[in-house]
Amino acid sequence: MKQVLQDLSSGISNIVEVPRPRCKAGHLLIQSRRSLISAGTERMLVDFGRSSYLEKARQQPEKVKMVLNKIKTDGLVSTIDAVKSKLDQPITMGYSNVGTVLEIGSGVEGYKIGDRVVSNGSHAEIVCVAKHLCAKIPDEVDDEAAAYTVVGSIALQGIRLAQPTIGECFVVTGLGLIGLMAVQILRANGCRVLGVDFDPDKLALAEQFGAETVNLSMDQDPIELARSFSRGRGVDGVIITASTKSNEPMHQAATMCRKRGRIILVGVVGLDLQRADFYEKEIKFQVSSAYGPGRYDPLYEEQGQDYPAGFVRWTSQRNFEAILDMLAQNSMQVNKLKSGSFGINEAAKAYDMLLDNKSALGVFITYSSDNESIQQKTLSFSDVIKDHNPKEPVIGAIGAGNYAGRVLLPALSNTGARLKTIASSQGVSSSHYGRKFKFEYNTTDSDELINDAEINTIIISTQHNSHAAFVIQALDAGKNVFVEKPLALKMAELDEIEYAYSKAGEGSDAPIIMVGFNRRFAPLMKKLKKQTLKSSEPISLIYTCNAGHISEDTWYQDEEIGGGRIIGEACHFIDIARFLIASPIVEVSAIGTKTADGVNNCHDVATINLTFENGSIATIHYFANGHQSFAKERIEIFQSGKTTVLDNFRKLKGYGTSSSKGRFSQDKGHKACAQSFIDAVSDGTAAPISFEQVMEVSRASISAWEQLKQQ
Repeated sequence: MKQVLQDLSSGISNIVEVPRPRCKAGHLLIQSRRSLISAGTERMLVDFGRSSYLEKARQQPEKVKMVLNKIKTDGLVSTIDAVKSKLDQPITMGYSNVGTVLEIGSGVEGYKIGDRVVSNGSHAEIVCVAKHLCAKIPDEVDDEAAAYTVVGSIALQGIRLAQPTIGECFVVTGLGLIGLMAVQILRANGCRVLGVDFDPDKLALAEQFGAETVNLSMDQDPIELARSFSRGRGVDGVIITASTKSNEPMHQAATMCRKRGRIILVGVVGLDLQRADFYEKEIKFQVSSAYGPGRYDPLYEEQGQDYPAGFVRWTSQRNFEAILDMLAQNSMQVNKLKSGSFGINEAAKAYDMLLDNKSALGVFITYSSDNESIQQKTLSFSDVIKDHNPKEPVIGAIGAGNYAGRVLLPALSNTGARLKTIASSQGVSSSHYGRKFKFEYNTTDSDELINDAEINTIIISTQHNSHAAFVIQALDAGKNVFVEKPLALKMAELDEIEYAYSKAGEGSDAPIIMVGFNRRFAPLMKKLKKQTLKSSEPISLIYTCNAGHISEDTWYQDEEIGGGRIIGEACHFIDIARFLIASPIVEVSAIGTKTADGVNNCHDVATINLTFENGSIATIHYFANGHQSFAKERIEIFQSGKTTVLDNFRKLKGYGTSSSKGRFSQDKGHKACAQSFIDAVSDGTAAPISFEQVMEVSRASISAWEQLKQQ
């Protein structure tokens, strides 16, 4: 199927062939009929992409500070690679989609196959959308009108926050698509409306919708006209839907308002506010977020937990329904907002039109209904079929997220292994990285990938809660497995993996299973290991990780999905302690900081103590409450009257030893880790990290997490 993707580094809009997405639980799979380009948001993205690197930096000064801090801690080369990788990731475009239901995920009620629905799906022939970001379209509303629903809901949510009453007077600043719909919604609320813009065509439309207008291109004074419009009292409220870096819209809005007026920001404008503008009138100012309550809430969107209507009357979905009702009752005119229509193959021309014609409003992308190829779950990147060599490593990669694309897949592409098939749930990221790293096939069907007889090695880099199931499935199929940490989230899952591994090895050599504990393979880590081997005396090890804050509502912090950061990342440091000390772990204890009552404790500020069979001890400090300018990782080894410090994988310094070394760029061993695994598969040798140690480290990590949760 075809999908529109935006190249953020160049601003080029690409129409890419991707596999049909997989329908997830709590979601609908929808075949698109129409989608509406957001003239404001998408024009801004294309503009940003086509700007130079210098201009990109000027537009994001906060990101520049982050880059400078990263250079200080990780080095210039590593930072440049990270920035290039971020800009290299394609952006899915679009969020106003109309189509028919193809498939219904588990846990979804109230829909049937063939229903016409509106959703915030992207510009693609098939989209997979959470049930609460969809709504059924009334028969009275045609596809083209329905495509305005999501954009209309953005305007509606801003107006709901303003709480207009019959007879009040409002200003709408910025008469783009959202602004013109806001004018109509305010008029339907019984309000008088004054529209402000530079564009005569948009002003003329606002007048047709019943607004009075201010033409800024004619040097008309919006403040003076607002005073007259409000009969000298000041307007009751201002809805700002403009997009500009200027602070003037906010200053004008505050000046226009009466005492205790309301200003709602729906668009993007400068926010260097003047206190006097707001203080003297006690003006209320609020920023509106997208379509309404529930947007950006993972519990609402991904897990399908609705807000009770008795307490939250208007959610994102219910705002969709309200706009559809207005369209069905002809309370809103959208036919006058159309500026053009393009087939999916001509989508790039649609964006050129938006940039060339600043007056453009409703621009549509249309889709053919008789394209059989859109149903394909697996696509080939090339017509060339490679000869199969049963002795060579043939890779099937499941998962194509940020880490996989930036680190793991580049490392695998240099190993000499045959990269056959890459899979992701929606097909977009795997399409991008599959082409980039020269895979042969792209799929959204992981079962097909695992059951492929030619593929003998499975790479797993999906969300953490799926790792164990994929590992077991791959072992049952007799495949070698490389799983990006963690191996599993629960002790019971480890038991199941252990059983699957023993069963896979019955009557033949067991497949290789390895977790991506890459730090073992870092050049400076190997030198540090040599230093510890010079003495047989016990080691005292301190590993400090300045992990940095991650929001509690990310999937990584979700106990059921990400497993928490101790299992998900601190396992690296437990593994390094096991590697350097080279003795079995006999005891694990963990203690973490307490949080205030009512504050969710993510247990990511903690200390883990390990004792080993040979008498060594290790203390791992995993702290999420430090400053980002401080180096992320530091290892201190105390042994036989000597001390060795490894600082952020860039500097190794010995005290009482001659082991000091330095590196210009940071190397955490990712390439060497991947190469050692592929070499073992190719040569038929033992796994670079034994299965026993993988299990030992995984059990220690889960044990530490369970102790922290109980405190």
